[in-house]
Amino acid sequence: MKIADLYIRVSTDEQADKGYSQRVQEEMLRKYCEINMISIRKVVFEDYSAKTFERPAWKGLLDDLKKQKGKVNLVLFTKWDRFSRNAGDAYHMIAILRKLGVEPQAIEQPLDLSIPENKMMLAFYLAAPEVENDRRALNTIDGMRRAQKEGRYMGVASVGYINRISESGRKYIAIDQPQADLLKQAFEEVATGIYALEEVRKRAVRKGLKCSKTSFRRALENPVYFGKIELKAYRDEKARLVDEQHEALISEKLFYDIQDAIDGRRKRQRPNVKELSNDAFELRGFLKCPKCGKMLTASASKGRNARYSYYHCRASCGVRYSAPLVNEAFLRELQKFKPRKATICLFRELVIGEFSSQIKNQQNEKKRVLDEIQKQNNRLTKARELLLSSILDAKDYKSIRSEAEDQLLKLEARLIEATKQNQNTLNLEFRVEKVISVLSNLGEIYQKADINSKREIIGSIYPQKLEFSENNCRTTQINEVASLIYHINSTLAQQKTGTSDEKSSKFRLVPRAGVEPACPCRH
Repeated sequence: MKIADLYIRVSTDEQADKGYSQRVQEEMLRKYCEINMISIRKVVFEDYSAKTFERPAWKGLLDDLKKQKGKVNLVLFTKWDRFSRNAGDAYHMIAILRKLGVEPQAIEQPLDLSIPENKMMLAFYLAAPEVENDRRALNTIDGMRRAQKEGRYMGVASVGYINRISESGRKYIAIDQPQADLLKQAFEEVATGIYALEEVRKRAVRKGLKCSKTSFRRALENPVYFGKIELKAYRDEKARLVDEQHEALISEKLFYDIQDAIDGRRKRQRPNVKELSNDAFELRGFLKCPKCGKMLTASASKGRNARYSYYHCRASCGVRYSAPLVNEAFLRELQKFKPRKATICLFRELVIGEFSSQIKNQQNEKKRVLDEIQKQNNRLTKARELLLSSILDAKDYKSIRSEAEDQLLKLEARLIEATKQNQNTLNLEFRVEKVISVLSNLGEIYQKADINSKREIIGSIYPQKLEFSENNCRTTQINEVASLIYHINSTLAQQKTGTSDEKSSKFRLVPRAGVEPACPCRH
């Protein structure tokens, strides 16, 4: 009596669509064995694709057949597409089974493989499912590309978006709040080029953003966020960006600013701002030891009734200060930053003048962008003419076209942004007064700020390290802009009559210190 192993395979979609349930296959195989007096050794169930033989249950069966070589005569299945959907792999596996003395056979499509002509029928049985699979895959790809060309987003929504279904049954993605706002803030921080990517992500995660390190990096380079989807190259179609139907989260200009920041094209000096979580050590990283000049660190020690915070030196010089005492001294120093009335009046005039200059610059920028767009279009036209004249080969033309089109995308984004800026009607007076309010109340704002905002304020004012001595915080230099805003009158007081320098020439409207300011503003 022959001995057989029954192999039953079905994938989830087949079970739903075609009724190829495992139970039905098992009943058919058992009935066949009963009629043909074949003994069943084991039944193997598989729920895996037949595109390859890298299937867990099949690999286990094959290992078992190698161990039981000569004891099993047949491997039975209902049809040849249960065995394989790839002709090349199937012929190879049949050869392996024959070396083990095992004959594979489909009970609904029986073939005597010892007859050479039957191999043609086997090829047909195996190729038909493979062709069906290829056609199905091709239809799927064509359908997805057609949907993408129409601006429909395919797949699971990216961070900041969520998958939705309209009343008509059409799938789309929508803004997912508050995740979208948190991600947008992170994008804006990255675009400044000040913070490291992981530092920005961690800050956003603490605020509630749900995004892994890898997902965040992918999001920064995903055009979905400014309303585009990337249509990948396929056959004769080149890769390109397509307008999406969903709402954009950021502007196109911001997206390209992010790419520039990531690529390191912006050469900005990184301020000494580090992310901290301990509110007691707001000056950590800004204080230096008055004895050895090294950076002071900070730590807390446990006392009998409480914990006490200190700034201290790592060296053996023994410098150690109470953190609350130093923080309070720094706040007193910061509260001295009060601009005079004349300074405020001059600030208003300078900002308004600068704003007018900025509008003119924006108009010039728009003209420069238009000129550059025309230049790139001319370059493409010339390259096309050279190609038609057989002076330029196709490969070089494609390279020039790709480079020019990439530049045109960025230029068009700059043009859109420049146009928006020209159209914007800003409430300038309100904004100026808001800035003046901040400059006039810096100490109070600092007190209410969180730890990282405090450190940004410190880093923006003091380019050099602070020293603490005699219950005061001192530094040899403050930021030049801050110096001009807050100490302009005392600076001019040191100028002798009839003398001027580069700085003082910019502020001739401000009278010398010691005289009641003749404010140029009318209130």
